[in-house]
Amino acid sequence: MRRALVKSFGPIRSAIRHRGDQVSTGVAKRLLVSNINDRIYDRSLYNGCKCGGPSYMFSRTLSSDAGKVKRAGPLVEYERRIAAGDLEDGDNSQIGTLKELQRLYDELVKSADACRLDRYSDYEKAGRSRWLWSRIMPQSSVSPVKGLYLYGGVGTGKTMLMDLFYDQLPCNWRKKRIHFHDFMLTVHSRLQKHRGVSDPLEVVAGEISDESILLCLDEFMVTDVADALILNRLFSHLFTNGAILVATSNRAPDNLYEGGLQRDLFLPFIATLKERCVVHEIGSSIDYRTRTSAEEGFYFVKNDSADFLMQKFKELAGEHTAQPHEVEVVMGRKLQVPLGANGCAYFPFEELCDKPLGAADYFGLCKKFHTLALDNVPIFGLHNRTAAYRFVTLVDVMYENKARLMCTAEGTPFQLFERIVTVSDAQSRAPRTSSRSRKNDDYDLCVDNELGFAKDRTISRLTEMNSSEYLEQHAEMIEVKRIQTQSDVYNNDQVNNLH
Repeated sequence: MRRALVKSFGPIRSAIRHRGDQVSTGVAKRLLVSNINDRIYDRSLYNGCKCGGPSYMFSRTLSSDAGKVKRAGPLVEYERRIAAGDLEDGDNSQIGTLKELQRLYDELVKSADACRLDRYSDYEKAGRSRWLWSRIMPQSSVSPVKGLYLYGGVGTGKTMLMDLFYDQLPCNWRKKRIHFHDFMLTVHSRLQKHRGVSDPLEVVAGEISDESILLCLDEFMVTDVADALILNRLFSHLFTNGAILVATSNRAPDNLYEGGLQRDLFLPFIATLKERCVVHEIGSSIDYRTRTSAEEGFYFVKNDSADFLMQKFKELAGEHTAQPHEVEVVMGRKLQVPLGANGCAYFPFEELCDKPLGAADYFGLCKKFHTLALDNVPIFGLHNRTAAYRFVTLVDVMYENKARLMCTAEGTPFQLFERIVTVSDAQSRAPRTSSRSRKNDDYDLCVDNELGFAKDRTISRLTEMNSSEYLEQHAEMIEVKRIQTQSDVYNNDQVNNLH
């Protein structure tokens, strides 16, 4: 049977929303079909279909009841594309996951009223009074349908599969698809707003569940102690309010926040998560992000010229003059940008990853600039572990926003993280006969489970972000934004002329 890579979802202009858009790669073609009316990307530079990133392979295996009963859903849509010749055969592990997503979809459709999914139903029209009444007479309304927690290795298609599920959901449902980083930033922002309330987490959970009863969280990962300490109570309230969680992660539930501070306080959340979600592993060992085309030349291993990246940055800036900028992030905080021009920002590595910055700062940066020039990314080890964590977060945020990274580094993506190992990796390292050679071998070795698992995702994403497919999607995103900006300016001028 033929095998081909299938290019992932790319941005779709609003003018072709709800229609198919044929997108080509050098390897295969597929039809893009997306219903994105209420997809939530508060931090994106565009409103459109989520870019799943890499090329993916699919299996031609069809479910036994295909064609007998008219249904909808992710597996049905997949089968439709197979029959139309828009997808070609490939990974059986993804088919198993699609079957789980189809099962959940069917359960949600069958129990839509019981799950209170329709945002226009009578119970939603009285949403605020219902929320106030629940404060007086607390009552549980746990959903009759369990959610789904998908986990697996990097690049196995978790995000793409969840997006295929999400895009098939009725547009009138109370649903939200959001990156876990962004979700937690929203939670912290709301907690700040409700400071002084006896139980602000209950209030925040009430607001979230009133807006979106079905939460699709991508890249579920817990590295921050503040997040770890609030997740159990937050999701206990959410699940009590009837929330349904669909999540993707690189980690199995039992391995979340492994080795973290005060992890014993986090363990009840793992039990709650496993109780309210069906846990499914995507068993594929293929990293589809590495199956993209050759490098395009935006990742440079250390160049002898001190101003090499600055020259490249000025080429991207073109005729625009680079100057310092100030970017506003959450809760009134400001991020100082050393140089910015034509949608491009320049930073020395230490300015962005050696300072106390986090996901909120990087999200704010990506809202203002679509390209980042990052100079002198170092080899990571024990001495700069905190900077490594920030760099991982930066790459995650840039990848989620389809931002372009141009950087100079002391090594290849793999070499950057060679000294970062998990506990099991460290234990399996062969002992040296000479204490001197062993000491040299272990110098600056960083044994960190969370970072050790995250590094594979970062290496994979850095590889994809330098591929022609990714850069084509980035260019299309910029073009969509340019057209939308011109349209907004034209509409404003027309309004001003009327006055």
